[in-house]
Amino acid sequence: MLKKPLIILAVLAVSYQSQAQQTPAMTTNTGAAVGSNQYSKTAGENGSTLLGDVHLLEKIAAFDRERVPERVVHARGTGAYGEFESYGDFSQYTKASVFGAKGKKTPLFTRFSTVIHGKDSPETVRDPRGFAVKLYTDQGNYDIVGNDLPVFFIRDAMKFPDMVHALKPSPVYNRQDANRVFDFFSNVPEATNMFTYLYSDLGTPAGYRHMDGFGVHAFKWVNTKGEVTYVKYKWTTLQGVKSFSREDIGKMQAQDFQYATTDLYASIGKGDFPTWELSVQMLKPEELNKFDFNPLDATKIWPENLAPSTKIGKMVLNRMPDNYFDETEQSAFSPGTLVPGIEPSEDKLLQGRVFSYFDTQRYRIGANFQQLPVNAAKVAVVNHNQDGSMSYHKSTSNVNYQPSTSHPAEGFTDTPAHEASHAPLLGTTTQVKISKTNDFAQAGILYRGMSEKDKQHLIGNLTADLSAVQNKQVVYKMVSYFYQADADYGQRLMKSLKLEKKDVTSLVKN
Repeated sequence: MLKKPLIILAVLAVSYQSQAQQTPAMTTNTGAAVGSNQYSKTAGENGSTLLGDVHLLEKIAAFDRERVPERVVHARGTGAYGEFESYGDFSQYTKASVFGAKGKKTPLFTRFSTVIHGKDSPETVRDPRGFAVKLYTDQGNYDIVGNDLPVFFIRDAMKFPDMVHALKPSPVYNRQDANRVFDFFSNVPEATNMFTYLYSDLGTPAGYRHMDGFGVHAFKWVNTKGEVTYVKYKWTTLQGVKSFSREDIGKMQAQDFQYATTDLYASIGKGDFPTWELSVQMLKPEELNKFDFNPLDATKIWPENLAPSTKIGKMVLNRMPDNYFDETEQSAFSPGTLVPGIEPSEDKLLQGRVFSYFDTQRYRIGANFQQLPVNAAKVAVVNHNQDGSMSYHKSTSNVNYQPSTSHPAEGFTDTPAHEASHAPLLGTTTQVKISKTNDFAQAGILYRGMSEKDKQHLIGNLTADLSAVQNKQVVYKMVSYFYQADADYGQRLMKSLKLEKKDVTSLVKN
């Protein structure tokens, strides 16, 4: 009697294998094969991402248009106005005037946010926090767009839509699911460092005032001679870093699920203005290959002993917006909002974000989002862009093109000072993983530097989510990454999750 069911199972198994072998190759929306869906096309291994990577642009453009009108990421946010004061003259490194004189003050708008969760979600959940600052400089607006943690999950923009899809609710049952999250990240070993930060208590800051901010990416400072210095930004809270434990989260969420906004409003309202100091780490171009990791990899920090920090100024927040929608919700940031003397580095994740953020804002707010008061520059905007939804250019000239022989004064001119900023492109087109991945070393250093209490919280927080994953192979792979970061780290997780060591260590690559 058992023979028929066994035969049916065998047929199903063969059918499944046949289907697996016939898995179609990924294509663009027009049916062309994409090549690699993991790595962007770049000018050499460490070169800039190419505009000719049609699949990357199509993929990100489609991703940017997935939500109407809520932000796809960073949906829940709180904004505040303030002022930045420079600590000195840093013109030997950059032409950016905001850093060009001691005591120079620049107005700004800052938006803090949670990243993955929706516009009305609790502010107490475990999640990176966005930390975006718009400086209204006398050379135009400059946005420093980052997070409260110094690294990120991925190093290539090609993976960004997939990562957010995995972190967002299921498209079938509209529920966030640890099975989906770790199914994706079990194939992304470079996320080990970020997970170690995120699942520590730093992943649940006690309000926006009590967290640091990081630019995450490297940028280029360029001086008047065209000399380049790579920099990373850090905002250090002068209120002190404070975090919630997993137990604290539940209590605070029951009391006030919008605690971070309440705390910020109350502080500014009583004149206790939140303050952060801005510092930069610096590397010369010839120093980029000195390390056992790629300094342009967004999953890595620059250790202080290799690139010491220099304090360059401070930010004070002293006024809340008058209207949430007009100012905070319609505020728009982009790592591509730059001023002369600051350029994006060749960081592959940053290169995609430079396109993605502008594209997102045009879709979310409109073609002329930069004319809204919260986004508008405080200096004259002079170009021939025109029309579109909600345009307020107020152009009165008949010359809306360049060059013009009849009216040369109305055709505008280029600015020669920009020419010194352009670095040459070297290399050939590639679409490969970077050579110095070193995915686990920094996570291990971070773990070993934690107190015993912090280690216990980290293991408990990871266990809480990993224990919900049904596919044990996914759990084994995730734990194998933490084991490769530090043996004690991995062994504690094995014990907490009741895993056999051999099931984990068998996945460790020699």
